[in-house]
Amino acid sequence: MEYRGSECVAIIAGASGAIGSVTVRALLEEKISVVLAALPDPSLDVLAREARERGVRCLVVPTDITKRGEIDALVAKTLAEFGRIDVLINAAGIGSSPSMCDSSDADLENVVAVNLLGPARLMHAVLPAMKAQGRGSIVNVGSIAGEAGVMGIYSGSKFGLRGLTDSVRREVRSHGIEVTLIQPGFVRSPMNPALGDSVPGPEVVADAIVASLRRPKRKHVVPAVYRVPVFIAGAFPALIDLIFGNARIQERLNRDARAERETTSA
Repeated sequence: MEYRGSECVAIIAGASGAIGSVTVRALLEEKISVVLAALPDPSLDVLAREARERGVRCLVVPTDITKRGEIDALVAKTLAEFGRIDVLINAAGIGSSPSMCDSSDADLENVVAVNLLGPARLMHAVLPAMKAQGRGSIVNVGSIAGEAGVMGIYSGSKFGLRGLTDSVRREVRSHGIEVTLIQPGFVRSPMNPALGDSVPGPEVVADAIVASLRRPKRKHVVPAVYRVPVFIAGAFPALIDLIFGNARIQERLNRDARAERETTSA
């Protein structure tokens, strides 16, 4: 079922982020009413102003998705304002060091809280409304790091999100609810500062999200160039062990992350 127009209401978690903000703008192009959920940030007001200028209804709800009470408040405010929830886009996420040994216990907990428990709680909160409507669409933004475990706890959280997405899709299929996983490779964002302009912009992810609302898929790997490595990782896991088990590869993989951390702490 296609989702577009003002009768459609979408919650975007992580609306202030690189992927979240361009996704909001893509939904505004479709005239979809938007609910902006993210930690307090001036960019939310900018997006809300753009929505008003386009004549699209918009609700800003500052939300910490690691806190269940704030998630429940987000859903309650959305239903009070619009009376329905058609789409949930889980675009919030944080990265981690590729090396487990470089992560503190607080880092481990925070990555799982944002990347896995956050989407789980958001889905748990919106599903009763979607089931009552007999329709809905959930789009989770994962990562190719959820197919090939090479990024420490970040990979662990994205592997978990992949499994959770499959499980929820099967659970709610008979209720007319579609659940899609978008798996980006490296895109231009604050999470990948060392890559600069050498990688595609977050628009490639936003386009995939909007496309999944028009024609749902189980999962969508973007950019397309990553589909071959993802296939290889699934078909030949021992090869990935051999490549990324090499000490030189591990050193190179962690070099930029360590240099950035030293710069930040200086």
